[in-house]
Amino acid sequence: MPAVVISNGNAVDFGGKITYYVILCAVVAATGGLMFGYDIGISGGVTSMDDFLLKFFPVVYAKKHHAKENNYCKYDNQFLQLFTSSLYLAALVASFIASRTCSNYGRKLTLQMASLFFLSGVALNAGAINLTMLILGRILLGIGVGFANQAAPLFLSEMAPVKYRGALNILFQLNVTIGILFANIINYFVANIHPQGWRIALGIAGIPATLLFVGSLLITETPTSLIERQKLTEGLNTLKKIRGIDNVTAEYDELVLASEMARQVKHPYRNLMKRKSRPQLVIAIAMQVFQQFTGINAIMFYAPVLFQTVGFKSDASLMSSAIVGTINVLSTIVSVVGVDRVGRRVLLLEACVQMLVTQVAIGAILTIDLKDTGDLPKSVALWVVVCVCLYVMSFAWSWGPLGWLIPSETFPLETRTAGYSFAVSSNMLMTFLIAQAFLSMLCTMRAGVFFFFAAWVVVMCLFVIFFLPETKNIPIDEMTERVWKQHWFWKRFMEDEDDIQVAKFQMAQ
Repeated sequence: MPAVVISNGNAVDFGGKITYYVILCAVVAATGGLMFGYDIGISGGVTSMDDFLLKFFPVVYAKKHHAKENNYCKYDNQFLQLFTSSLYLAALVASFIASRTCSNYGRKLTLQMASLFFLSGVALNAGAINLTMLILGRILLGIGVGFANQAAPLFLSEMAPVKYRGALNILFQLNVTIGILFANIINYFVANIHPQGWRIALGIAGIPATLLFVGSLLITETPTSLIERQKLTEGLNTLKKIRGIDNVTAEYDELVLASEMARQVKHPYRNLMKRKSRPQLVIAIAMQVFQQFTGINAIMFYAPVLFQTVGFKSDASLMSSAIVGTINVLSTIVSVVGVDRVGRRVLLLEACVQMLVTQVAIGAILTIDLKDTGDLPKSVALWVVVCVCLYVMSFAWSWGPLGWLIPSETFPLETRTAGYSFAVSSNMLMTFLIAQAFLSMLCTMRAGVFFFFAAWVVVMCLFVIFFLPETKNIPIDEMTERVWKQHWFWKRFMEDEDDIQVAKFQMAQ
């Protein structure tokens, strides 16, 4: 069957289809999200385990068990927060290195390196005998996360046929949520294994890293990366394999053209600072800032701690976290099904309304009913769990997956890895700040911290309404013409695109 380009005004069909091999490649690459999610989920559970606190943070252990300790402040300790946040600071730096690795050596090798760094960190964490080993292990985990978060979404976006790009890319975020759920379940079962339960919890993180490494041996590099590195024949053969057809001329020619244009750019980071790259860069960074300032990681990192703060006992708080994790996974599946049908903007805007209502409700309940000492009435505490579940539900089908999808599909090839490294590093920086500050914010602002995040949700909603264009069913390499040049605000930044158009014309001659 010949490859044809069919346009219905939105979607472009190059004649390919979803093959079993593409699904295998997508599942393997998305395992990078499993590593990331497991770490997010495991941190909060481990930091609420008495054996872990007694060994590494005895001051926090003493505060936790002090009868009259302030409910909002019993976990406020900078070193305890550093245990969680150090990973994200390392991931921030690693994402820029991973950008070069992606460009020069490919997405596949970058994923392999991610798994090896992560496994090294797991070994140090599980065997830690002092705080230095613990933090060094977290740094190695962070390098692994930085490499995986850089490579996996790019890999998924470049492997997917246009009309399925959103769904396949969201497999990464789906695996993040599965990792969080898996971690919450592990926390629940090992919490009563004394005194080594926390070592088991941290050590099991090696499973997703091993799966990623072994799986990466079975998959191919993306056609985009192969063509970008001048492996044209291999790129053509790979494109045929993943599309399941022999004639892929239209898509291949578009990839070659994009690659030739990218090769003209000797300094992608410098090019990223040009006016014409500003729309993609601003949106990529903004999506990461907003994703974290929804407050999601504050809740996911510290869910067991939060539930203990509002009156649940240790086992009950861990079980509540597992319930939240389950809802997180199921709701992300909604995004997989709906993102290429209803579009990105609809999911984001609906979620803003739902997150705003639930954040305000949580803040109001805690303001009225949770005093500095004493517990919430059980019925009221259950309402907090319900609100947290509704909040996580809306995040999971919107800002969670789309925060990674949108930056991965908006940059042209010449600035794609450099631009996406800014997105990843921005996410890691914001995650670091939230992880390092949340328990202190909870101590200082008390229930007001939820109103703080609710205010950010309002800002996010306005940003989507006015500045975020729809990218559903638009090929990555046609974003400039069909998205940025058509947008009421961003089109003004495309005025100096004439040099690229001249290059296109010259290559066509």
